[in-house]
Amino acid sequence: MTHGSQLGSGSSYHRPVMLEQCVEALNIKPDGVYVDVTFGGGGHSLRILEQLREGRLIAFDQDDDARKEAEKIKSRSFTFCQANFMYLKKYLKLNGVTEVDGILADLGISSHQIDSPERGFSTRFDGPLDMRMDKNITQTAAGVLNEYPEEELHKIFGMYGELKNARTAARLVAQQRVNKPFARTEDLKSALREIAPRGKENKYFAQVFQALRIEVNDEMKALENFLHQSGEVLTTGGRLVIMSYHSLEDRMVKNYMNKGKVFGDVEKDFYGNEIKPFETVTRKPIEASEEEISENSRARSAKLRVAEKIEK
Repeated sequence: MTHGSQLGSGSSYHRPVMLEQCVEALNIKPDGVYVDVTFGGGGHSLRILEQLREGRLIAFDQDDDARKEAEKIKSRSFTFCQANFMYLKKYLKLNGVTEVDGILADLGISSHQIDSPERGFSTRFDGPLDMRMDKNITQTAAGVLNEYPEEELHKIFGMYGELKNARTAARLVAQQRVNKPFARTEDLKSALREIAPRGKENKYFAQVFQALRIEVNDEMKALENFLHQSGEVLTTGGRLVIMSYHSLEDRMVKNYMNKGKVFGDVEKDFYGNEIKPFETVTRKPIEASEEEISENSRARSAKLRVAEKIEK
């Protein structure tokens, strides 16, 4: 009996971008141990499980809705950890795993999260300014907007949203919140509409929302921690497969794969030889086909990078 017959069907919860390319890049061995650190709706996990026989898959996601999806998978080879992937090593150890053959991360926000107005991730619906991926954390997007000093907002909009007018946006938010605190996504869009580039308002709002989401969920720190731990748990010849959706993430991933560290220069030994744990499999990132982009607009900004662990 193959795993496919035990798994239950894939759901419409989330449409994975570049599904085949991601799974192919893992170079799956039927008896290997693999990790999907961004389970989402389980699209990638289901496809990985189909290729395992004696192997094992451990999936991570901090989102409660993702946990409910994971519970539908009936397979002895599958373990789900409701946790942020920054705790990769800890949860692998709790499950008796110290080395893995492949790690997959799809850093995008899931379609399900975007399509749920009550989560506040989407610029398309009016909803509360929440944006928490883990509902147990206390910080929300409304909290950031209403409580952070103007200077801090300027930094977040500039760094995480890459807004050209980050200072103006921060000043406007600081002025508006005095009269009426920000509570809903429409409040924020109304406040910033006058400074959004004409004809490109939606892209501008998406950048603002991205900045807030990254701050609320401390995504850059989580990614940095995860990247360094992935190098420690991958076995020689193991694959690290990461898909990112904005330049900040992609830069960190590229640096780590090329230099063995997220920031700074590659380390060298006494003789000047570079010390780096990975060999990149793809020199340039893999991008989605025009056909996939036309069917799923989220694929447009996706960049897939693949690296292989080399001997220490």
